[in-house]
Amino acid sequence: TLYTYDPAFFYEIAVIIKQGLKEMYVDNKDVFYYLTIGNENYKHPPMPIGCEEGILKGLYKFKENQTKTKLKAHIFGSGSIINQALEAQKLLSEQFNVSADVWSATNYKQLRTDALRCERLNMLNPTKKAKVSYLEKVLKDEDGVFVAVSDNMKIVSDQISKWVPGGLFSLGTDGFGRSETREKLRRFFEIDVECIVIAVLYQLSLKGDLSFNDVEKAIKKL
Repeated sequence: TLYTYDPAFFYEIAVIIKQGLKEMYVDNKDVFYYLTIGNENYKHPPMPIGCEEGILKGLYKFKENQTKTKLKAHIFGSGSIINQALEAQKLLSEQFNVSADVWSATNYKQLRTDALRCERLNMLNPTKKAKVSYLEKVLKDEDGVFVAVSDNMKIVSDQISKWVPGGLFSLGTDGFGRSETREKLRRFFEIDVECIVIAVLYQLSLKGDLSFNDVEKAIKKL
């Protein structure tokens, strides 16, 4: 079994490595772990209380927006791109009156595997109480639109879209490989702060919470 992680912070790496050592060297399980580790310098926060399960299972809410507004969104960020998500959260709140929560998505493959397992068990046991996947449990009470952003191709986050309320809109690095500055690459692949904001506003407009004219104005502004 392969567990493939895209951690954003040092504490996530520590939790994952600890679990990997336990499973491989203590429990002697037939598994291996693959971690994507970046080389970008940025400040790493202390570990939020109670996030270990979410780190290992693939998703947890990292920073909730305490300002409640009518317009609600969720941004899934992976690896160093979570910093772009956090800046987008701030921009959405200050300039567009959108309350966005930022989630750390550490393992889309694990989320999908768990959801598929529950789906199969339910299909083969139709008269028993339905199993609910971890992803569905953590998102069941969340309102608003969902946008995912990462350094990966869009298909990586797209793989869990069917289990996200209202679907998941993915931003990623589809296209030909390039060698440029991080800032220019992120703008080219449309995974930088401004593009995340536009994606969130566009999803809100598709729901009817904003007009398309509002989105067009934001594009010109940003």
